Amino acid sequence: MASNDSEMRRRPVIGLPTYAERTRFGHWDVDAAVLPRTYPDMVERAGGIPVLLPPMGIARPELLERLDGLVLTGGADLEPARYHAQPHPATKGTRPDRDEFEFSLFELARKARMPVLAVCRGLQLVNVALGGTLVQHLPDVLGHTGHGRAPGVFGVTTVTTVPGSRVAAIAGPELDAHCHHHQAIDELAAGLVVSAHAPDGTVEAAETSEGPFLVGVQWHPEENATDHRLMSALVEQAENYGRERNR
Repeated sequence: MASNDSEMRRRPVIGLPTYAERTRFGHWDVDAAVLPRTYPDMVERAGGIPVLLPPMGIARPELLERLDGLVLTGGADLEPARYHAQPHPATKGTRPDRDEFEFSLFELARKARMPVLAVCRGLQLVNVALGGTLVQHLPDVLGHTGHGRAPGVFGVTTVTTVPGSRVAAIAGPELDAHCHHHQAIDELAAGLVVSAHAPDGTVEAAETSEGPFLVGVQWHPEENATDHRLMSALVEQAENYGRERNR
């Protein structure tokens, strides 16, 4: 039986940085490289091949040669020293190993002009890597905890996108976004433009206005099992990237 085009095409390989955490499963309680299953599931649904990347020192160029796209995943706060700030009391549980790996990984991806989707911590990392800063604790600025209502629980925020932005083209004028963050962009990095806001004005998405695909969202698209438009957009860009690279 002949295969259809979707079966014959080369699926792009999408890198997903993982968390180095103490993890319990079965009879074991060990250090492990882990990532919520929702991330690889989102990649698979969108037509990509998910590959998990443990935080092992500085990323090497050989790794990028095996990827077609990159998702900078969510997780712990960045080290404030990365944006020349003293740590706020609420900035806890930082992961220097992830910072070292993912900042170097993002630098290599940018040099390679690889398409990147950045999620929550990922958007914050992109902004800091390009020279921006962060609000370390939103409740101090906003007077409410609406972006991170309870530990381990995603709230839903109605996000408004900026007309003409790439995020608006992908997700429409507004969407109900799954949010869990207590930090956000403060000073926007040069080269980025804001592409979505929460009702209180918090930056919920940013992107590059030119150059290779780089979109960052403060919400968690992987938590919506029925809407994989952002990942589909990345996979499409990654497929084109892989095709051009392999010519």
